Amino acid sequence: MRKIIVYIATSADGYIARKDGAVDWLDRPRPKGNYGMGEFWQSIDTILLGRKTYDFVVRFVKEGKSIPKQKHEPKHYAFSRRPPKKVLPGFEFVKEPIKKFAKRLRAQKGKNIFMMGGGGIIASFLDVGEIDEFIIHVIPTFIGEGIPLIAPRHRTVPLKLLSTKKFSDGVVRLHYEVVKTKAQARSR
Repeated sequence: MRKIIVYIATSADGYIARKDGAVDWLDRPRPKGNYGMGEFWQSIDTILLGRKTYDFVVRFVKEGKSIPKQKHEPKHYAFSRRPPKKVLPGFEFVKEPIKKFAKRLRAQKGKNIFMMGGGGIIASFLDVGEIDEFIIHVIPTFIGEGIPLIAPRHRTVPLKLLSTKKFSDGVVRLHYEVVKTKAQARSR
């Protein structure tokens, strides 16, 4: 079965971006292999993102920056109750309930699914038991405040550590499996 995997970088204090969405603190020399991103891209064929992350991608494109082209272009699904009138090519907006969408998507043939973020959509998928794994790259920088990895809500979600990797620049990759409750396992 296809997995939904959060593959993301956080500051050492757990933020994925500054309050304004800026990720300038991620601009740093990368070690050879770019933290395994190429291998990860080969394992996915679908990208999920929330509306704020979609808007960030739109700004990125408007600034003349390109989205890296892949041999096989992934399908992009963005979640919003109010989709924009004009949508970037290759993107589709989703309004259906997350659980229903995830079940339908997992039933389709394909590779794993990349949950790009941001914190709100990650939390929404996590709250209905639809995140399978987290691959978190902890950047050795504190930014003090910002957008947390997961939108704050009252929840306890146990994780099982699958692996760790330390890179030469001090970045640490933590690979976790989300431990499903019995009720979540039955609902699939």
